[in-house]
Amino acid sequence: MAVRSLASKSRILCSVFYSLHSPYSHLRPHSLSLLTPPNANQSSPELVNEISRILSDHRNPHHDLELSLNTYSSKISTDLVEQVLKRCKNLGFSAHRFFLWAKRIQGFEHSVESYHVLVDILGASKQFAILWDFLMEMRECRDFNITPQTFWLVFRAYSRANLPGDAIRAFDRMVEFGLKPTIDDLDQLLYVLCKRKHVKVAQQFFDRVKRQYEPKLKTYSILVRGWGDIGESESACKVFDEMRDQQCAVDVLAYNCLLEAFCKGGRVSEAYKMFREMSSNGIEPDACSYSIFIRAYCEASDIHLAFRVLDEMRRYDLMPNAFTYNCIIKKLCKNDKVEEAYQLLNEMIERGGSPDAWSYNAILAYHCEHSEVNRATRLISRMVKDDCSPDRHSYNMLLKLLIRVGRFDRATEVWESMAERGFYPSVSTYAVMVHGLSKKHGKLEEACKYFEMMIDEGVPPYSCTVEMLRNRLIGLGLLDNIEILAGKMERSTSCSIKELANAMRGSKVHWRSRNEETEFESD
Repeated sequence: MAVRSLASKSRILCSVFYSLHSPYSHLRPHSLSLLTPPNANQSSPELVNEISRILSDHRNPHHDLELSLNTYSSKISTDLVEQVLKRCKNLGFSAHRFFLWAKRIQGFEHSVESYHVLVDILGASKQFAILWDFLMEMRECRDFNITPQTFWLVFRAYSRANLPGDAIRAFDRMVEFGLKPTIDDLDQLLYVLCKRKHVKVAQQFFDRVKRQYEPKLKTYSILVRGWGDIGESESACKVFDEMRDQQCAVDVLAYNCLLEAFCKGGRVSEAYKMFREMSSNGIEPDACSYSIFIRAYCEASDIHLAFRVLDEMRRYDLMPNAFTYNCIIKKLCKNDKVEEAYQLLNEMIERGGSPDAWSYNAILAYHCEHSEVNRATRLISRMVKDDCSPDRHSYNMLLKLLIRVGRFDRATEVWESMAERGFYPSVSTYAVMVHGLSKKHGKLEEACKYFEMMIDEGVPPYSCTVEMLRNRLIGLGLLDNIEILAGKMERSTSCSIKELANAMRGSKVHWRSRNEETEFESD
């Protein structure tokens, strides 16, 4: 079967960001994203792609990245650097070298956004020594005005790396950079610590420093929410009581945090009693209040009670968010009630809600598990019609299904439609095709074609994909094909692909984790 190559098409590497639509997003003290005004002279996507590809190809310290970048020095602009850095957020070392290379170009100045993006990149890649050297250099040369928002990124990075003590030390070091911590900075620190389940550390630090600040309702609510997330409802109650003792005007957000803490701690009945008493205390429950119980009942597999709460929301004209709807949709599909799941999806749209990819993927997973090819492909088409772009998970599930049931023609159609819909495959989607086809009788040659596409597109394969394909070819005595693929890998512009050429030949190499994604996307 002929497979249309994507090599001739301009490859747009789309970063895919997934966020669970948390009803507590407004607990975040401030956004960590510092947006800059649109640049009238926007960089071309092709140029961003080319430079991003170079950074991906030269990710190791011994790669001569600067030499490859020099041909682009006359084309560098502030916007271009910003876009490349945002595209390459998982390439910490390369992104830092690119930033420094651009900084040395005569007449060039980085934007504030670029500085913050680099701080975020270095933190996300756990390059903390380089990060602090970078901050101290910025402090000394005064090229960049370090702000509290800069440190918020550092707090978040340490919390994500499960280094809460270092996050607190970063808070204490703010004074070294001319910044006196405020209650907003404390809120941000507590928020990121609680977000990563470091609640006990957050509480201990708060108890130590709270007399130096004036804690607000938001401060206490963050801690109540944090204790609730780890199922410590008693500790959440203590913080809630302290909040009231401090004469904080308790609002619906604070109550919602405590309700969720009770539900996650297995005290749903007590939470429901408190919920019913809110009005008498002058607090009117909102959509989030009701949604807490919908999620709790779904967790307990009590879909009947979940619908009772949903019906009550309908009577009060309260709209659940997509995350809450998704909980019910997923539970319905697990209970083989896919038609009811579709009804709920339709209701969400009719009431003005915006289903996300997870809304559709929950139903798609059901169709794929039950080998319902036509319904699965129709659902993908509906996603596009409903202005919800299928994501990596959507395509991977559908392609796995089509290959598993032997509908190779449909798999090819879906593959070719992806680029038309603005989706370009990452390593995981290529792996679905290569692994799936390799297991099918008479489809090894086609699996090799997809592997070659991946190499031509500069996408380093998983090490297990290289090993699997090599073993399949050896099993059929196709040693010449192994050498052909290894030769193509050696000629790649990607240093990472070149290093895997020896693995294709059977040499021992440093194997990368199967879970390592080589596409340009955030944590």
